[in-house]
Amino acid sequence: MTQSLRLRLLVGAVLAIAFILLLVASGLSRIFSNYVADRYRADMSAIIDQLAAGVEFSGGRARMTDEPGDPRFELPGSGLYWQVVGENDLKFRSRSLWDVELAADALQAGPYGFREGQGPDGALILVQLRDLVLETPEGNRPLTLLAGFDRKVMDDAISEYHGAMTIMLVLTAAVLLAAAFLQVGIGLAPLSRLQDGLALVRSGRTDQLPDAGPTELRPLVGELNGLLRERETAIERARARASDLAHGLKTPLTVLLQLADNLPDRERSMIRQQVDLIRQRADRQLQSARLGVEQMAQTGLASLTGKLVSVLAPVTAARGVTWQIGIDEGLTADMDPADLAEALGNVLDNATRYARTVISVSAARDGEFIRLDVEDDGPGVEDEDLAAIARRGVHLAEDEGTGLGLAISTDVLAAYGGRIMFGRSERGGLKVGLFLPARP
Repeated sequence: MTQSLRLRLLVGAVLAIAFILLLVASGLSRIFSNYVADRYRADMSAIIDQLAAGVEFSGGRARMTDEPGDPRFELPGSGLYWQVVGENDLKFRSRSLWDVELAADALQAGPYGFREGQGPDGALILVQLRDLVLETPEGNRPLTLLAGFDRKVMDDAISEYHGAMTIMLVLTAAVLLAAAFLQVGIGLAPLSRLQDGLALVRSGRTDQLPDAGPTELRPLVGELNGLLRERETAIERARARASDLAHGLKTPLTVLLQLADNLPDRERSMIRQQVDLIRQRADRQLQSARLGVEQMAQTGLASLTGKLVSVLAPVTAARGVTWQIGIDEGLTADMDPADLAEALGNVLDNATRYARTVISVSAARDGEFIRLDVEDDGPGVEDEDLAAIARRGVHLAEDEGTGLGLAISTDVLAAYGGRIMFGRSERGGLKVGLFLPARP
């Protein structure tokens, strides 16, 4: 079953409209057909009544003293017929039957309670038949009175009605479908506004959803606002714990560094290295405490990259390394500025260490992501080492770093649903591709 609520409602509306209109079409068709048949039965009964009144017996002989006055009875094959049959080959019939005799025994059962036979030129006719007995001075005289009409006349009338009814029902279906589309659109509009409100919350421009809209959605809005308040409380607790951890580690680490000053050079260097490692790991844990609770902001890539480059530029300028930045001002990543700064900063810092003459930073849309590429013209990384450089604690230089920078960048991006890729740049050095989440 489709997951689209809009499509479900529209399919349900289409099926309901189609079912109801089919019922209406069937009912109207039956009502009109029965109405037409009743009218023809009434007309045929009136003709038979005239025939019964017009037959007269005198001196043992029968004659028609009064015939139905419709001029169609005088025109052969006109479509309207009558016939009177009695004993001793007594027969009277309208001129419209011409040379055709309607034998009561030969008539078949027809639709709408009529009997069916063949008229002039083989056309099918529907016949109403009545048997009666006339009382005369010479005795009772049995008679069979028949009145009929061309079946095609009634079929054409019903068919014409069906054509007009079909056009009317199609127009009705079009109007109802348009109304259904409008109703679904209006009915789901509050959900779109709710989505827009959540987008504002996610972007950090507001912290609560507006308590407005249909009464059916207000309980949901209330639950979401409660969830947002609980999230804010969780953020404050996480920040407080992170702050407590930072302060709790700072003093012991400072004491260790002071004590290390009294040790020989080799031991002092080892202790400083381990303290630095502890600080970096603590910073990483503090960063992890923020991930998942501060992912509702958006960050302009051009602005953030410019700030990071301005910090690193003095270091690279002393070595003659230049920067090439190609980022559109309109590109915005769906990430917290601090998290993106840490992820990108580690990659840029890695590039500044190994670049010889140039570092290139570019960005472009790539589906639901923004791909930000950082390239340098340094020594690069062998293909077999590319998969290992993002692992925590792995660094290819013998005397630099702790191997946490790129691992931290990888973890930060993964927390936002992004990823990081490593390859060889056309400049000869390392190429790092950061896939940053972005809104359509």
